[in-house]
Amino acid sequence: MKSVLQKLEQELRVRNYSRKTVRNYCALVKEYLYSREGELEMNEADIKDFLDRKIRAGKSGSTVNLYLNALKFFYRNVMGDSRKIEIRYAKRNKTLPQVLSKEEIERILGVIRNQKHWLMLALTYGAGLRVSEVVSLKVWDLQYERGMIRIKCAKGKKDRMTILPKKLRGRLKAWSAFLDGKDYIFESERGGKLSERTLQKVFDMAVEKAGIKKSVGLHSLRHSFATHLIEKGVNLRYVQELLGHSSIKTTQRYTQVTEVGLSKVESPF
Repeated sequence: MKSVLQKLEQELRVRNYSRKTVRNYCALVKEYLYSREGELEMNEADIKDFLDRKIRAGKSGSTVNLYLNALKFFYRNVMGDSRKIEIRYAKRNKTLPQVLSKEEIERILGVIRNQKHWLMLALTYGAGLRVSEVVSLKVWDLQYERGMIRIKCAKGKKDRMTILPKKLRGRLKAWSAFLDGKDYIFESERGGKLSERTLQKVFDMAVEKAGIKKSVGLHSLRHSFATHLIEKGVNLRYVQELLGHSSIKTTQRYTQVTEVGLSKVESPF
């Protein structure tokens, strides 16, 4: 089993899948194969039973679909099995994004005393970044003259541009003044890229200290960026480009949580 998992990892790398996808697919396939005690022959009934157990254990539709995608890739591209897996994808939960108000974001930033931590969270919100994008930023990605940030190899291996907030330009210049262009802006204390988990912990601690009772994660800052732009009247297509969404439908869900629109409609009662 070890050899086929190594082959899976290699196949994913050769096809230029992201490191996160490589890690996830390998872990999910490994879990499935262990559940079958190393049996490698493709059995659609076993796959369906395995996915059913995940659903009954409370896994989300998105997670179950990730298992299915990983197994389809494994059998088709590693095991060379041309048979089609006739299992429909699980229905995904259509939850609304959890958004923070501007006042709540100010409270969160207001309790942070560490300059690096403050800059990371402020930039996450101010530029609508994913956590992986924040920790991957290098000095040469900040284009001060244009007021833009270049995001390289973001989700889906796509490059994009987003806005560099005016309020942060001076602080970021000072922070990175003695760094080379190729250096990470927010290095770890040991050097190199900061872990995503570290930044998530910084956010969680700040939320607790600020007394925010909402169930929010670091990604809520990106949700808030999109929602607040729409509330300001920014065209939905521009918001889509700034976020790097492939489909406008993904961006449209933010219209359901804005404080304009639905909240302004009065009940006929």
